[in-house]
Amino acid sequence: MGDQDGPTLADVGEFAVIKQLTAGRQYSAGVHVGPGDDAAVLAAPDGRVVISTDMLVQGRHFRFDWSTPYHVGRKAIAQNAADVEAMGATATGFVVGLGAPADSAASVATALADGLWAEAALAGAPVIGGDLVASPHWVVSVTVFGDLGGRAPVTRGGARPGSVVAVVGDLGVSAAGHAMWAAGIDDFAEFRSRHLVPVPPYGQGAVAAEAGATAMTDTSDGLVADLRHIAVASGVDIDLSAGALREEWSILGPAADEVGVDPRDWVLGGGEDHALVACFPGAAPPGWRVIGTVRDGSGRVLLDGGHWTGPSGWESFGSG
Repeated sequence: MGDQDGPTLADVGEFAVIKQLTAGRQYSAGVHVGPGDDAAVLAAPDGRVVISTDMLVQGRHFRFDWSTPYHVGRKAIAQNAADVEAMGATATGFVVGLGAPADSAASVATALADGLWAEAALAGAPVIGGDLVASPHWVVSVTVFGDLGGRAPVTRGGARPGSVVAVVGDLGVSAAGHAMWAAGIDDFAEFRSRHLVPVPPYGQGAVAAEAGATAMTDTSDGLVADLRHIAVASGVDIDLSAGALREEWSILGPAADEVGVDPRDWVLGGGEDHALVACFPGAAPPGWRVIGTVRDGSGRVLLDGGHWTGPSGWESFGSG
């Protein structure tokens, strides 16, 4: 969990800790009022605001024996920013709520905040406010605000038969990394790292929207699970191509062999990669990989026309 020496959050006090966490941070011109007042004021150039909220709970979504506080901060922002990307928007600001045990070292909060700000910079938007409260364990709640730049939002309900399904970003890598951590395997450092800190394809949501994407989501729960949301919302079937995905499970094959699993389980059922997957009535934009097609149907996700019987994704109230 990092350095536990030094004053605790209780020693320093709520407002002094918040002052430390926000000192010296830089804000864009769109932030009219930042941290330090009763509320932030953020510009909305498009006249509409895209908003999404995510939470990370210690013991459920992260472990301090695997992740540093810096990693946790980066992951919290990354998973949140991917949601506005999936609407075809770009992030403009983040609000963060932290819950932490009072006896936690204040340095842990500082390191976590550094991770928040580092990832927010990659996403192109600042942390503009938040809250800090005592909690039995660490909880990180992030709300992101985004701007559509005059474009229509790309929802889950716009997929139409005949469209191609394409992805940008990696599939199954976070699940592979989780398996390596859980098994205590020190090899496959890149996979292990990507489980701690996902790498969303920042900027590609707007690229997809400009290219005519009619439906889009990010792979937070797993490729099959997230595409099923699109299939159900659009009233179609989505047929994935095993041949188009073979490179993915080939890359993960050696790691899968180490723990005796089918790499397809990670590619199709593993979440937390936060790749973007979208449906295009025409050609997919450069950098996107076509992995399937949209067909007439009733909300199913198929693999080469057949049912996928393996793991299909994360369930928030499941045992995983």
